Amino acid sequence: MNEMHGTTILGIYRIGHATIGGDGQVTLGNSVVKSHAIKIRKLFDNNVVIGFAGATADAITLYDKFEDKLRSHKGNLRKAAVELAKDWRSDKYLRRLDALMIAGDKTSILLISGGGDVLESDDGIIAIGSGGNYALAAARALVDNTDLSNAEIVNRSLNIAADICIYTNHNIVIEEI
Repeated sequence: MNEMHGTTILGIYRIGHATIGGDGQVTLGNSVVKSHAIKIRKLFDNNVVIGFAGATADAITLYDKFEDKLRSHKGNLRKAAVELAKDWRSDKYLRRLDALMIAGDKTSILLISGGGDVLESDDGIIAIGSGGNYALAAARALVDNTDLSNAEIVNRSLNIAADICIYTNHNIVIEEI
């Protein structure tokens, strides 16, 4: 899996809720070109939330493909994710997309990659992007030691990542299912 630069996306699944948040920074090389990008979306009649690390055109293409897979599998997140990963890996056009996605619903949260991976973490916390490991560490510490909501944990963790990672900013968008 390639490490994506220029964003941090964090997802948590617990207590029947998936929450995904991301920062708003977009970089081109060493320059910030946008600071308020929205990298988190709800799909399938607001029943699935996804976060994306990668190029904008790749994100739009994958959002559309994933929405189609969700429709064809009647909202089954796991089946739709596996089918997207299969297409992403084998399709001549899609396999060139260099990206990672986190997707969640009321049953789970998954990491989906173009390499064909569909992964569910043991602890319900997944992070991607250049600040992902910082946000992941913060979320794991917060989830074990507080009574914070998923959204509060995601917000605090992304802010910690933004304090450390130069490719992550404090313009945070959080969505919950």
